[in-house]
Order: sequence, then structure tokens, then C-alpha cells
Amino acid sequence: MSYKSGFVAIIGRPNVGKSTLLNKILGQKIAITSSKPQTTRHRIKGIHTSEKGQIIFIDTPGIHKPIHKLGEFLLDEAKMAVPDADVILFLVDGTEAAGLGDRWIVENLLQSEIPIIIVVNKVDQIRDMEQRDKIVDSYCTLFGEKSVPVLKISAKTGRNVDDLIKNIYRKLPKGPQYYSEDELTDQNQKSIVAEMVREKVIRKTKEEVPHSIAVVIENFDEKENITNIAATIYVEHDSQKGIIIGEKGSMLKDIGTDARKDIEEMIENKVFLELYVKVKKNWRKNPSSLKQFGYS
Repeated sequence: MSYKSGFVAIIGRPNVGKSTLLNKILGQKIAITSSKPQTTRHRIKGIHTSEKGQIIFIDTPGIHKPIHKLGEFLLDEAKMAVPDADVILFLVDGTEAAGLGDRWIVENLLQSEIPIIIVVNKVDQIRDMEQRDKIVDSYCTLFGEKSVPVLKISAKTGRNVDDLIKNIYRKLPKGPQYYSEDELTDQNQKSIVAEMVREKVIRKTKEEVPHSIAVVIENFDEKENITNIAATIYVEHDSQKGIIIGEKGSMLKDIGTDARKDIEEMIENKVFLELYVKVKKNWRKNPSSLKQFGYS
């Protein structure tokens, strides 16, 4: 049996389940998830290795119309994943028909000869089979006369994810093993820790806060029995700082407790986590601030 390998870009609108799918495939959390848009901000590589070969998944930010410099960066991150891909997964929300955002993606990013699979996620949430078929058809029609294979899955439960892997291997070229068998991602621990802290802030705060957050790891000191970590959460306004700290520091304490549990599970060591909150006005519009926070 010939060994296959290649790069698979996961493309779609915000909140369709791209990071959830990647985590399910890898069997480990390497990409943060939430119900809020713009949770994923970088292209993240997830590496799936088996006897058949190696699939390097590229998880991308949800594609949306940018309204500031950070939004432009996120759109560029998604765009750059497409040309180098061997296969593209166009991940869509199976609970609703195709919209203008999906059409824009197809017309602007998916008009190449790269093999595409339409992956309809969240199908377990639609019981009416006739309605489900109509939703699937709405995505197929975006490609006009071009015939694109469709696979219906649930990234949350894992339904049909094994079939998706099989279909990807069928489309991949023969190739080498790019990464060692025990590697799951190209992200370093500090980057993943920063994202885990950001995820907890996103999940626990109100609508006006999540998009304004950046997290910087100030200290990452690994000792034999404990890892000491200090992180600063940056926001754009004083009111947001107050929300994250909470009454008598209660919110910040909850964020730290939840983040520490995930970090300890990942690094398999006890963690002492210190969190600080600072204001950097309008950092999402400032090129130098974006560079400082790794969005450049």
C-alpha cells in the first residue's frame, strides 16, 4: 500500500465547527472552540498520522467581512491556506441553507482545480430528512455545473468523521511523512496556553468583550513538579477590564481555574497560573499592536 500525505485546508464561515472537527479528528484539544465568531485567529496545523499516510489539516479563521486590521489579518490567514492545499474541506452548517457568506467563499476562494469536499456539519440537529436534503442541495448549487462530493457529519459526536478521513486519503497524492508520528500540531505549548486562556475569557464574558481580547504569555517556567505561568489579558476599554476582573476578582479567578485545568491536562503537570488584565486602546486597529500580539 502506497503512503499518502498532503495538506488539507478547512475553510468556512465563522461558527461552522472547524476547530471542533480538528479536535475530534486528532482526539485531543489543540484548537480552542466557542459559540462566538472569530474564536480561531491563526492557521493551526493539526497532524493526523496512520498506516495509510499523514494528513496535515490547516484550521483557518472563519471567513467574514473585515471591519478592522485584525479582521483583515484573519481573512488573509484563511486565504493563504487555500493555494497550497492538496484537498479543501468546505465546512458548512447543516442546520441552515447556504447564505451570501457561503456564496462569497465559493466564488472567491474555491474556483481552483484543487479537489473539494463539501462537509455538511451538525446534521444530527436536523431530524426532517426532506429539510436536510434541501439544505445540502443549497450548498451544492453554489458550484453550478461542477460536481462536488458531499459528506454529512457531526464534528461534535464524531458521526461519519472516519468516512471523511477515508475520503480525504482517496484524494491525497503519494508523499512523504512530514512530521513524526507523535506530533499533533505545529503550535508550541506557549501558543496553545495563550489560546486556552483566551477561550475561557470568550466563554465567560459578554458579547462586547470576546473580540477585543489578546493574550500574551509573560512567563513559562517548567519545573519538575510544577509549571509556573504568567499571562496578560489585553482588552481595548476600561469597562472590558472591569468585566474580566469581576466583582472582587471573581471572574478572573473563574477564568484562571478553568484555564489551569485544561493546561494541566495538556502538559501533564501541576500548573500555577497568574493572570493580569491590561488595557491597550483600539489595539485591533493598530498595526504595531497587532504585531506585538502575533497577528502580523
